[in-house]
Amino acid sequence: MLTGQITSAILGIALAGAILFLVRRDHLHGPYAVWWFVIAAATFLLGVFPRIVIWLGHQTGIFYAPVLPIIIGLSLVLIRLLKLDVDRSKQERRIRRLTQKLAILEQELTRLGGNPPAEAPGDDEDS
Repeated sequence: MLTGQITSAILGIALAGAILFLVRRDHLHGPYAVWWFVIAAATFLLGVFPRIVIWLGHQTGIFYAPVLPIIIGLSLVLIRLLKLDVDRSKQERRIRRLTQKLAILEQELTRLGGNPPAEAPGDDEDS
């Protein structure tokens, strides 16, 4: 049991170190880093204090405590995936609106007698 605690604690510390590295390299931004730091802290705490899992299991009515972190982990993954889909939907909506506004502005420029800007290489109507 002790090796499981040490492994979990080391994983929590390694995850926190990886997050710091990604933030410093500007590969991971603030709100996302906070989310992952919470995951790293939870991994570390559950490794150092495994009795927390047993106590939480009894409080929630789950008497086979090792399944609780799995349930919580899967729930967090599903919540995170839902948030990613919501964010992607917002981005797609913004891109569609910006594309429509750009088309209107180009049409207005043409109507006023200006030359529409040349399309950049790689611009496709399909994408």
